[in-house]
Amino acid sequence: MTGFNRFIWIFFGSLSLIIGLIGIVIPILPTTPLVILAGFCFGKSSPKLHHWLLTNPYFGRYLLDYQKGNGVPFRIKWMAVLIVWISVGFTLIIIPLVLVKILMILVAIFVTIFIFTSSLLKPKNPHE
Repeated sequence: MTGFNRFIWIFFGSLSLIIGLIGIVIPILPTTPLVILAGFCFGKSSPKLHHWLLTNPYFGRYLLDYQKGNGVPFRIKWMAVLIVWISVGFTLIIIPLVLVKILMILVAIFVTIFIFTSSLLKPKNPHE
């Protein structure tokens, strides 16, 4: 990989991570997909940054579970959907444009379907 391509992957991974972290306090920004995108970008460009992200104490476990195909915990799915619909609700109240309202409802429906059709983290068997 050329230095420029590596720079682009790291740049977009960092940008995605920063916006995802802002999404922790601003509910309308989708934190989890952006952190997953950052992991993908770092995986393409920097083993060191990818390892740092996967071993991060705040979201590393979720990324590892997602990366292994284990899914997302049910509690996290409900929280994500709740935050999406609260954010859309505020947007519907604030924004007067009907087309924007329709678009926001469609996006919320799509995100809800995506979240609930993605794999669910299976509980660990205590006998293993």
